[in-house]
Order: sequence, then C-alpha cells, then structure tokens
Amino acid sequence: MTTFDFSDVEAFLDCHPELFEEYLVRKGKCDTLSRWLKEHPPSKTSPAEEKRGVARDPFWPTNPDGLKRRSSHMELRRNFARSKAMTAHRTYDEHISLTAHESQSSMRRRALLRKASSLPPTTAHILSALLESRVNVPQYASSAIDYKYRLKESNEREFFLELVKDISNELDMTNLSYKILINVCIMVNADRCSLFLVEGPSHKRTLVSKFFDVHSGTTVRPSSSTLDSNEVQVPWGKGIIGYVAEHGETVNIPNAYEDHRFSDEIDKLTGYKTQSILCMAISNSDGEVIGVVQAINKNPSGTPFTEDNEKVLQMYLPFCGISISNAKLFSESRKEYERSRALLEVVNDLFEEQTDLEKIVRKIMQRALTLLQCERCSVLLLEDIHSPVVKFSQTFELMSPLCSVDHDISMEKVSCSDWLINNSIAELVASTGLPVNISDVCQDPRFDAEADQASGFHIRSVLCVPIWNRTHQIIGVAQILNRLDRKTFNDADQRLFEAFVIFCGLGINNTMMYNQVKKTWAKQSVALDMLSYHATCSKAEVDRLKAAKIPLSSELGIDEFHFNDFSLDNDAMITASLRMFLELGVVQKFKIDYEVLCRWLLTVRKNYRTVAYHNWRHAFNVSQCMFVMITTAGFQEVLTDTETLALMVGCFCHDLDHRGTNNAFQAKSGSALALLYGTSATLEHHHFNHAVMILQSEGHNIFANLSSKEYSNMMQLLKQAILSTDLTLYFKRRTKFFECVLSGQFSWSNEEHRDMFRSMLMTACDLGAVTRPWEISKQVAELVTSEFFEQGDRERSELKLTPAAIFDRNRKDELPVLQLEWIDGICKPLYEALVKLNRKLQPMVDGIDANRKKWEELCRSYQQTRRASECISSLEAGETESTQSSDSTHESESSQSEVTNQSEDSTHHVEPNQATRTAVREKQSPEPGRSTDSVRGAGARNDPPGDSQQLRSDSVSWLDRTPLSPYKDIMPHRCHGCQRTDQLVNKRRANQSSDAHNIDKSVRTLSP
Repeated sequence: MTTFDFSDVEAFLDCHPELFEEYLVRKGKCDTLSRWLKEHPPSKTSPAEEKRGVARDPFWPTNPDGLKRRSSHMELRRNFARSKAMTAHRTYDEHISLTAHESQSSMRRRALLRKASSLPPTTAHILSALLESRVNVPQYASSAIDYKYRLKESNEREFFLELVKDISNELDMTNLSYKILINVCIMVNADRCSLFLVEGPSHKRTLVSKFFDVHSGTTVRPSSSTLDSNEVQVPWGKGIIGYVAEHGETVNIPNAYEDHRFSDEIDKLTGYKTQSILCMAISNSDGEVIGVVQAINKNPSGTPFTEDNEKVLQMYLPFCGISISNAKLFSESRKEYERSRALLEVVNDLFEEQTDLEKIVRKIMQRALTLLQCERCSVLLLEDIHSPVVKFSQTFELMSPLCSVDHDISMEKVSCSDWLINNSIAELVASTGLPVNISDVCQDPRFDAEADQASGFHIRSVLCVPIWNRTHQIIGVAQILNRLDRKTFNDADQRLFEAFVIFCGLGINNTMMYNQVKKTWAKQSVALDMLSYHATCSKAEVDRLKAAKIPLSSELGIDEFHFNDFSLDNDAMITASLRMFLELGVVQKFKIDYEVLCRWLLTVRKNYRTVAYHNWRHAFNVSQCMFVMITTAGFQEVLTDTETLALMVGCFCHDLDHRGTNNAFQAKSGSALALLYGTSATLEHHHFNHAVMILQSEGHNIFANLSSKEYSNMMQLLKQAILSTDLTLYFKRRTKFFECVLSGQFSWSNEEHRDMFRSMLMTACDLGAVTRPWEISKQVAELVTSEFFEQGDRERSELKLTPAAIFDRNRKDELPVLQLEWIDGICKPLYEALVKLNRKLQPMVDGIDANRKKWEELCRSYQQTRRASECISSLEAGETESTQSSDSTHESESSQSEVTNQSEDSTHHVEPNQATRTAVREKQSPEPGRSTDSVRGAGARNDPPGDSQQLRSDSVSWLDRTPLSPYKDIMPHRCHGCQRTDQLVNKRRANQSSDAHNIDKSVRTLSP
C-alpha cells in the first residue's frame, strides 16, 4: 500500500488547483475562510508595480488594454481626489478607461462634456464644492461570529484582543454600538443585549438606546429608519438601567421578576420572558458614566450570569468607553464642521440677496430649519428700534416640509392680531436682549396656552434670540420651535442659533439700508418732478392781493351751509380764503404775517394741478365747509385755536399735488409715490409732505411765530388732519366714533374722542358736496365721474386691467345706483352722527336727503327706460322674424297681389316701432334753448349719436333731465302707432304661437 506524506499531497494540489478549489467549495467552513483572509490580507500593489517601486491606487482598476497614462501633476491631483472620494456613493465612474480604438475627437468631446457638467451655475454651488468634507470615516468589517465563538473556545487571550481590536478603530457610533452588543453577547453567552447611551444636559439626563434587545445570533444590522423608529428612552434613575447609570454599580439578577425595579412591559409587548439580567455601567476616562450595557438571559437558558461574566465584562467595558468617547468626539467634530459650513453658506446667501427683505428673510428661515432641524421658524421685526415700547411691524413664518403637521404654512405677513405679535416670549427677548430657551412651554408661565390651541400648532419647546444690527441695536427677534427629533434645544443649538442670527441681523440691516436708499432716490425723483411742475407765486401777485379789499363773509356767502361752490372765480376764492382766516381770529392769535399768509395761499393754489375735480376749487370748497361748521355751527366754542388753525390749513392742503388718480392706482402702477410712501395712504402722506415743503419755503411759514412746542403740536395736528381724508382710516375709526356718539359717552375732555372728532370733521368737509343744493351737487358728481373715468381709461390702456364699476366708462349708466350706495353707506351715517353732537348741522342732513331723492328718481327712470329699450329691441327682432317667416311660408305660385299686400303689411309693421322710438327721443331730449354741454362729463361728449345711444343714455344725460318723470309720462299715447303694434302682435301670433305670450306681455307693459 502506497503512503503519502503532507509534502506529496501539497505537491499534488499545486499541480491540480481545480481539484483543491472543488474540495474547498464542498467541504470548506466559514471560520476556515475567515482565518485564511485574516492571515492573507490583500496586496496593495501589483507585482509589476512592486518591481518598479510605485504604489498602485487600490481603488482604481488596472488598465487592461495597456494604455499608458502620463504621471503629470494634473493626473496625480486627479488620483488624489479620487482616493479621497472613495466613500462617496457614486452610481457611475466618469473616469472610465478609454479603449485603444477610441478616436481623438471622441476623447476630446468626452473631456469637454465632463468639464461642462462639472461647472456649477452659481456661487452657491462653487462654495458647496469647496466646503465639501475631505475626511472619510474608515470602516472595518468585523470578524465572523462563528470565528469569534471558535476563538473564544481555543484561546481566550486572542479572543479578548480580537474584541478590543474590533471596536478600537470604529468612529461611527451606530456601527460601534452594534459591534459592542454582539461582542458582549458572545463574551457572556447572553441571548439578547441592549446598549443605552447618556444624552442631555447634566440636570436633565436620559438614557437612549437605538439598539434594544439585539439577538446574539443576528448578522444583519438594522437600517437607519428602523433605528430611529425603535429608539427607547429611559429616565435617569428609573428602573434597573437608570439605577445602574445613576449609581455606577453592577446589577446581576438571577430572576428579573423578583426585583422591584424590573418592568415587564417589554415582555408583555414582545412575548419574550426575561429571566436573568446582567447590567453594567460604561465610564469614560474621567469616571463619568456615559452608557449602560444590559445582557439578558444567559445561555443555556435558565442559568444566571456568573462572577466570571462580571469580571470579563468589567475588563472589556473600559475599552468600550474609550471607543464611545472617540466616536462622540468625532461626531461632534463633524457637527461643528457642518455648522461652520452652514454659516459660511448663510453669509453667501446674505451677500447674494440684499435688495428684497422678504426674500432674504425667507432664505434665513430656510437655512435655520435645515441647520437646526426644527419644525417652525419665525422672524419678527420691530416697528421702531428706538422706542421703549416693543411693537412688531413685520412678521415672517416658515414651516419645515419635514414637519408632520397636516397643514402647510408658507411665509406670509401676518396681521397684528396674530399670536406671534402678542407673543410675550418674543417681547421679553426684544426688551431684554437675552435669549430664551424653554424646553417645556407648558411649564413656563410666560407661554400662552390658549393662543397655542387656537393656532392649531402644538408647541413643545422654544428657542428665541434677539436680532442685532451693526450698531448693536435690537431690530427684531428670531424664534424656532420644536426639534424634529422631539428633543429639546440644547446649549449647542442655542450657541449655533445666536451665531446664525448675528449674520442674519447684518443681512437684514443691509437690506433695510438698501430700501432706505431706494426711498431716498424715489423721494428725490418725486421732488424733482414737483419742482419741474410747481413754482411759488410772484411778488406782483402778493402785492396785488395785499392791496385788495377783502369782502365780508356775508357778502361772499361763505357763512352758509348751501354755499354755491361755483359762484366765485380763482381770485375771489383767494380773497374769501383770507376772510376765513381773519374772521376765525387765528391771524391775530398766532401773529401770522399778513404778507406771508397771502404768499402761502397763492402758492398753495399754484401747487394744485388742473385735474377735473381734485383741484384748487375743491380745496377751497372743503375749507369753506370747515369754516361754516366752525363758525355757524358753533364748533369754535369746543375747539382750541390751535385745532382750528390746523384744521383750516389741513383743508387747504389736503389734496396738494393730486394727480387725478387714487391710492389703488398708485399701488397698481408701481409709481414713485407708492415706492416712497408705501401702499397705505400713499397720496395723503404725499399731500402732507408737500404742505411741509411749502411751509419750509422762504417766506411761506405761517407758523413762524409759534414756540417749538406749539409748532410740534401744530404739525402733529396738521398731519392727522390731512391723513384723516383717507377713507380707509375713516372706515377704521367711524364705528367707534358712532358708538360713542349714539351711546352718549362722547366727552370733549377725552383726548381720544377729540382726535376721532377732528378726523370725522375732516371727512365730513371732504365729502361736503353731497350736502349742497341739487344743481351744485349734481355738477360736482359730474366732475368726480369724469376724473374717475379718466383713471379707468388709464387702467385699461396702460395697466391692461378691467377697472371697477365706478371707474368704468362702459358702465356709466349705473351712476345713479352707485350714488345711492355712496350716500347710504358712507355719507349719511357720518352726518347723522355729527348732528347728534350739534343740532345746528341739520341743514347738511336735509341737503343730503333731498339729493338722495333726486338720485332715487334718476335710478327709477334709468331702470324704466332700460326696460323700454329692451322691449323695443325685442319688437324689432320679432318683426324681422315675422317677415322672414311669412316669406318662407308663402308658396312661389302665389299671386303678385298677395306679395304686394304682404309687403305693405310689413311696411306698416315697421312704422309703429319707428314712431315709438321717435316719441321716446322727443320726450327724452332736453328743453329748447337749454345747453347740456356745460354740465356734461368729459366722457359723454364723444359718444356717437344713435337710437340705442338715445335710449340707453349715459350718466351725464341722466343728470340733464330734471325734473324726472315716470316712464309712462314720456311714452306716446295709444294712437295709430299702438294700433299698428297690436296688428303686428296678432300677425306674429298667427305665425309663431310660441312667442305670442312674451310679445303681448311686452306690448302691454309699454301701454300707459
């Protein structure tokens, strides 16, 4: 029998490697392969490179086609960058080896495409690429579990060193935790194991485990999503784990159910029965507990953990503490790097956008949500940074898209009643300048729980810090709510947020400064525009006015409520204005120089534009209305001299430099006025500033002899008076004023009531034309309508918008209806409330009632005439249909006489309609000798004549017909035309029975 020694077998296998591989596949064991791989690590250089002494990139495949690469500086940089990016999860490799047959043009094209695709389009992409981390976490695979068990049985020393080496180089906390649990299970023969790490500040520490009850035989690590969802938190000092963490003692329990600290909730949920427990603390180099490891149910089942298990675990856990500390340090360094990178990106965002406040705040909030991983972010800006009273003027809010709240909140400006404005926490931060970090808002007395419930968003934690400008002044508050991981904001979050807000404050401050520069430019543009159009009066005009005789108020008629607005020319209005100031006694009281007063009045008149309505005549009429209410009605007894002068000056200046368009048009067109003054009371602010400009001009300051305190008070009253002519402000304040008056609570000693009264008085004078006699009020309505139509035409042609009904020339027939709505909704309630205060104002209410009746008659007449026009149009259409029907039903062989008779009948059918229309036109035409051009609006003059135009008529032609009569009075009597109409109806009834009822009804309606 032939014998073989080991050398013979080895030689045979060397000659037949396929047999060795087949045997290894069939009979080999995992631990054998693991041992071979451990003892034969992969070579880092190829044999050829070893001979040349050149290290080969282990992450780069060899070049099979033998294509040589030049070892240039650029190639070395590429290889270095590739090696640094080894852990990136690339789905492709752009540096694919080129085949030898690839053409040079193809190679160049690929290079150009690669270069083009790598060029970032913005500086943000460039910055992101430059700040990309080049530090990669080394990853080392653990030895097989079976190999560890075998090593434990064969050599405990090697086994222990293997477990220590397994965790020594691991810097990823998740992988490290998993390795520790597997190693502990193998070390003490436990069935399951859990690892709890200490988190939170020293005063509120908790034990958190992402790997709970890991089985000793598992070989697949749970995914990140599973770890987050299975996270278990144990309070400090609670249960066995909390006890071990608090006291640092080892707990070895043979029977868990006999220990009062054990909770069987997990066993009930999982169905797994816990028997023996070995729990031990993990400490760092300073002896501080940083974690707790818990082993459950020693194998074989039913046996408790021994003292040897405790000893070996006590030897191993210090190494675990070192590895956990290193992993935490590495994790914190990565976090600090990401935060520093985020701050640099914030700086880039702030430099990119410094022109729009909303855009820059949106970017800030988006960065805050991403950086701090919170659910909601808010930015509140102060109205006045110098005021001791904290009041927020602008608020912005953004919710994270990762938030689980059902409703999505985008950035928006919220009203002053929003809970953000009344947030006491934000007000506290703005007033003290100190940050506030609340981990549980329910336990904080400063938090408004009712507002929280009303908002529909549950707040758990709040971090609020002040926003500073470059001069270290608080300009607002930044606030973040609720971390996404449901934890509280820690000290690191607070420090990061404060650093973040410093950059935000600089960006917001720069944006505000940019807006101020824009406003300054707009103000300069408006000033140049005004200077190019306006000019002060000449010295000759002033001398002529000074020498002129000033008639008495009774001679001018300015002391009457029913003053005729059109009775005076421009020069007479100037002298009448002087008479008002003289009779009010303000010239003597405030020592106003007479020449200065004359110059001021002439310049004010010159600074009104020649628009249809908002011109100098309107300003004078408003001032006359104020004069008669102060003198004739007796308000001079309750108003101070300062208030009287401020109200009179306000009336004269309340529409200075009016352009014939309203505030809405300024906002829609984006004019320089809207840019300068904003969209709230745009024109009123411009009127006031223009009045101040005139007062500051040389020789125009009628307040020159006032003390500084009196001057300041006078300017405040003047500003309030002019701004009160904005109807938006009137709507805001009139409800409270009406309630005070009707309830009898109005008091002249109450300063707030006096302010409301002066505002209502300005509005009443501004709308005073509606109380004048009908002929005057009607003519003013024509002027207003003409100016409105011109604005509507500009909206349609320049802005491509459909104007509102009152500005739409195409809807001018609706003027009576609109006037009724204007009187009932705006004017009449105001004058009735003023009458409650002073019965001497009753003539104004009587005048508005009389005018309302006239407008009501116009409205009825308009509606009746419109119905008549519709009926006549229906008759004409029916006549045409009847003729066509008759022509189609007659047979071609009918006689010539029948055709002739039919033609005669058709001719007679037309005559009644023509006669009716002629009668209507004659009745509607103005009386002979009466001129209508003088009272028609600008829009009515260019309308082409025609029957339909005469029937419908425009708003101005309605004003021409006074007195008004019902429609039956302007229709002709039932004569030959009506008889022919009846014949027409009978004829149509015979031809089209289906239309008979409607036509007969229409004809009966036309009958007197």
